[in-house]
Amino acid sequence: MASAPARAIAVVALMFACSGLAMAADKAPTWLRAHATFYGGADASDTMGGACGYGNLYSAGYGTRTAALSQVLFNDGAACGQCYKIACDRKLADPMFCKPGVTVTITATNLCPPNYALPSDNGDWCNPPMPHFDMAQPAWEKIGVYKGGIIPVMYQRVPCVKKGGVRFKIAGHHYFNLVNVFNVAADGSIKSMDVKSSDSDTWAPMARNWGANRQSLANLTGKMLSFRLTSTDGRTLVFNNIVPAGWTLGQTFASKLQF
Repeated sequence: MASAPARAIAVVALMFACSGLAMAADKAPTWLRAHATFYGGADASDTMGGACGYGNLYSAGYGTRTAALSQVLFNDGAACGQCYKIACDRKLADPMFCKPGVTVTITATNLCPPNYALPSDNGDWCNPPMPHFDMAQPAWEKIGVYKGGIIPVMYQRVPCVKKGGVRFKIAGHHYFNLVNVFNVAADGSIKSMDVKSSDSDTWAPMARNWGANRQSLANLTGKMLSFRLTSTDGRTLVFNNIVPAGWTLGQTFASKLQF
């Protein structure tokens, strides 16, 4: 039989192990229920553009694994770039239209607009307070059968995996600059953004205009620019001199930094 000190040590070790398991369980993503439909055609070509402002989703790196989120999930554009793992809810779905045991991960790139002329539970699934994913057709067909049209799903927020660094596309006008931030890994979405020009030592905040676009009313035309991003999980990256002097509207600048 083990000595009293040895038994005490074993008990303490067991308590720490159980505590660690409990903490791991607390951090495990929760599966939530929603419904999912699809749009955009078999090649997802009609999903281009969208309420996040990413434009061509192929060249932006999002491809066909995308979705338009209902208003409650979209959160006025704060969800742009976030990633979700989705599976058919085999407990609720018609087995004829469900592909059980399969998941697909999508990036939020668009808004599924509400239609208040229809009830939320019988015609317009994107009305508040319904969580809903209107997925690009190739992504939806990973978990559902085409003829089903709409299926109940389980979903959870997951970290985004992206190739290369964060990218910035500058649009707007000379007196009103819009910067679209895309290809963001990990948390996927941006909580705040600041800009600093080459002739200033001060960071100036950029407000969300729409989707993933941030705006500045300062005169930044042609100046070398640095950006400071804070993701929605609180991590901050500084992109020093990412935009060279002499830039023009419509240009995209790719960094080597990533969350």
